[in-house]
Amino acid sequence: MNKTKVVSEFAPLKATVLAQSQFCFPEDPKNSMDTSFLTKENVEFVNNSGGKDVAEADEKLQRDWEQEKIAMQSLLESYGVEVLRPRLLTQHEKDYGKEQGVGYSNFFSRDPFFTIGSFIIEGNLRFMHRRREIFPIRPVLNEWVKNNAGYYFAAPQPDLAEGENSEVGPFIEGGDVVVLGKTVFVGHSGLASNLNGIYWLKQLLEQFDYKVVPVRLHPSILHLDCVLSMLKEGLMITCEEAFLDGIPEELKDWEKINVSLTEAANLIANDLPINEQVYVTDQAFTDLIAKIKAKGIKVETLDYHVSRMFGGSFRCTTQALIRE
Repeated sequence: MNKTKVVSEFAPLKATVLAQSQFCFPEDPKNSMDTSFLTKENVEFVNNSGGKDVAEADEKLQRDWEQEKIAMQSLLESYGVEVLRPRLLTQHEKDYGKEQGVGYSNFFSRDPFFTIGSFIIEGNLRFMHRRREIFPIRPVLNEWVKNNAGYYFAAPQPDLAEGENSEVGPFIEGGDVVVLGKTVFVGHSGLASNLNGIYWLKQLLEQFDYKVVPVRLHPSILHLDCVLSMLKEGLMITCEEAFLDGIPEELKDWEKINVSLTEAANLIANDLPINEQVYVTDQAFTDLIAKIKAKGIKVETLDYHVSRMFGGSFRCTTQALIRE
């Protein structure tokens, strides 16, 4: 029996959940979803596609999106990584999302759950159109825990006493969770995870000798993994201006490859180490690629522009189950 275990962001990746490519925009995206973290091009596409599945709005874009995942799966498997995929949404799920006017999503596996050590934890997503993303992933997790040792928890459901837009939460999203041994950094910008979610996680993990470090982020940043990527021990890509209280003390001595807020919005830091020797990024980021190679790290590149268009790149579309 294998053991669920994620010891860091750069430990050798051995098993991961790779997302599907399904998304239907809310009926009135201008008023029902926050687009402040997206680029101008992306916002324009979102606002012109209310109530439509991406496959309806742009068939070629949908094909390209699916091809990105096929290429990513092939790359991961070439390094011996076991790749699991969520199921596709049912017609009932799609119809329900459209009837409610919130749309539906099945496109990022990083956020609905996360793995810390031997813990698989279902989180809670702030945006209403994303709240059901865990359902197509849950069959994968249920099957995984039958055959692999580890713990499986779920955060308390968000409080709706003040309505669907209540800020109470608790909200905790995998994109905000960055693991470094027994230290876990959790970002909060007002767009995703909140302090109630972080405190819930802190209370759970401290029973197992983990340290949870809240990280306050610039309000235009969706998740911590948009401004922080650990390539290997002592080396990271970071957007320093996104950290409102400065780089966390635990990381201040690390060597930094700095990027700007504009570059962070294009998801230049949302990449994926396969291990400390191999790093996956978008082929568009030529300057970053050169800087990483200069550190003696092999860089694998793919065209991932469609995934980035929807607010997530290589890390967002994967969630590790084994990294050790």
